[in-house]
Amino acid sequence: MKGRPNLALPEVRQNPYPLYSELRRNAPVCEVEYGGWAVSRYDDVQYVLKNPRLFSSEGLRFAAEPPWFGRSNPWCDSLVLKDPPMHGRLRTLVGRAFGPGLLTRLEPGIQATCEELTTRVLERRVVDFVDAFATPLPATVIGNLMGLEPSLYSRFRKWATDIASLSASRPEDTELLASVRGSVEEMERYFHEVLERRRREPGDDMVSDLLRARVDGESLTSTELMGFLFFLLLAGLETTINLLSSSAWMLARKPELLARLRADRSLIPRFIEEVLRYEPPIQASLRLCTEDAVVGGVSLPRGSLVYVLLGSALRDETQFAEADRFDLDRKGTENLAFGHGIHFCLGAQLARLEARLALEVLLARVGGLSLRSEQLEWVPSVTVRGLRALPIEVHPA
Repeated sequence: MKGRPNLALPEVRQNPYPLYSELRRNAPVCEVEYGGWAVSRYDDVQYVLKNPRLFSSEGLRFAAEPPWFGRSNPWCDSLVLKDPPMHGRLRTLVGRAFGPGLLTRLEPGIQATCEELTTRVLERRVVDFVDAFATPLPATVIGNLMGLEPSLYSRFRKWATDIASLSASRPEDTELLASVRGSVEEMERYFHEVLERRRREPGDDMVSDLLRARVDGESLTSTELMGFLFFLLLAGLETTINLLSSSAWMLARKPELLARLRADRSLIPRFIEEVLRYEPPIQASLRLCTEDAVVGGVSLPRGSLVYVLLGSALRDETQFAEADRFDLDRKGTENLAFGHGIHFCLGAQLARLEARLALEVLLARVGGLSLRSEQLEWVPSVTVRGLRALPIEVHPA
């Protein structure tokens, strides 16, 4: 391999897997362009994620608040960047809310939303699936959980995509950076209004729950509250949007797979897990070395930024036979798509539930999907992977 790999190149973000494969073979732990180290093999990725004492989540700040952004990003005040013991205290607050009881309570509403969206898609026949289905479903779910106004759901996608794009930005990306700053400011204004309304009129929603919450006897600060709201909205959107759109993309490309799932709906959970492995919505996480460390036999100095390449780990040939092949019958290795260790994604089961119900409804009413364009554009982000748009034709069953 010549020179340091650049994870943020547009052609890499369109298809990162050839570079990941080269890294695993020739430089599994290596320095990358613009500073930091990439970790690409499954075992090494797992090691970094399960050792928060050595590898702090503060590294994520570089992805969401790079020096050239020019302002703070409230997402960086959320529990995602916290290390023990504060991480455990804050996670407990929302962990209870994301328990099994929530999923049982939400299922009928999610089912109804899936039916409504499928009806609309079938009426139009040719749609952008990201805009027509993959975005409004999680926007409705997280919007209802947080008690947010449905009129703003259409803005949620831009907010999420803008902030995700920061991880691949450079100082010269002036237009992108201006757009992201605008989205962050818009989110802040909106959430300030939401918090003020809930202080005056508490309701049965997560925002009101956070205002009532206590950590070690103390209420959450304004900074912590804003961080939580950014975290909940973005986490509730991005992963599910990308999981749903990648699922539809896969079914449109492989009609035999769609036919098999229609014939046996019990295969849907297995299909979801393979989509999560093959096109993980979360491609990478970042960590900061708190002291000198050794990963895969390579010494990383204290203060080093570490790119933990989940998307590469899930294509590791030592863990997954024929890793570049989508295999509905795959069994075995733990799926790292939602992370590992203390920062395992809180909303993982909710995302899986939304995907399962969406696919059950779609497969019952849709006989086929056809791509209307082979030229698809992916969100330019090092940390997440999702389609900007997915133009498809929907064929009724």
